[in-house]
Amino acid sequence: MLKQILQTKKEEIAKLEVPEQQSVQRYSLYEALSEPNRTLGLIAEVKRASPSKGMIKEDFNHIDIARSYEEGGADALSVLTDEQYFKGHRTFLTDIKKQVHLPILRKDFIIDPLQVIESARIGADAILLIGEAVEPLKLHELYKQAYEEGLECLVEVHAQETLESILHVFTPKIIGINNRNLHTFTTSIEQTNEIAQFVPGDSLLVSESGIGRYEDIRYVKQSGAHGVLVGESLMRQKSQQEAIKKLFGEPVHAR
Repeated sequence: MLKQILQTKKEEIAKLEVPEQQSVQRYSLYEALSEPNRTLGLIAEVKRASPSKGMIKEDFNHIDIARSYEEGGADALSVLTDEQYFKGHRTFLTDIKKQVHLPILRKDFIIDPLQVIESARIGADAILLIGEAVEPLKLHELYKQAYEEGLECLVEVHAQETLESILHVFTPKIIGINNRNLHTFTTSIEQTNEIAQFVPGDSLLVSESGIGRYEDIRYVKQSGAHGVLVGESLMRQKSQQEAIKKLFGEPVHAR
């Protein structure tokens, strides 16, 4: 699946038109995760669909969801902008950026410098760079370009080998461990525990995917995570505010 998605991205990039620069307030993802609202930082994801689960939320209003996340105490937002596989759009990010006061991570398959420029133009505060999508030297170039554009990066890996190959080239400030295998789409939060020991101590660690219960929060925190990126388990609930409270083991008052 990853190979197919990346081929689609290359075709999209060949036709990509970079939009005008949006005038927006910038926020730091690193700082938000360094001083979270709870014991563990939360990047709450605005996610309409996925290749493995299909449509996640039919009554999808990206702005309302983002506002609910902010009101629920999320530290940052992740916004899917891939159209073909995740039913997102880059305008979703721009719309949300104008309505909330949180750092926004653009979640897409970024493999080309033009996408980095596009991300800065549409109002992203940070971008996702996937270790399995590009080789380490090119990933480092995209990483450096992003910071030159005023963006931060969440560098995501699934395998220990991928992390080690990246660390031979540079040390990302924020490292994400994807608990979902991007080739098979199977998920296990034990991935975080297995790989966390190889993450440098001066990098912020984010556990991604497969997190839906308070027990999962406790597990990845004990494994060394500073934050979590959660999408599907929050998106499937009627109230994102209440879903966040349940996720962190906080009482939800009956209405």
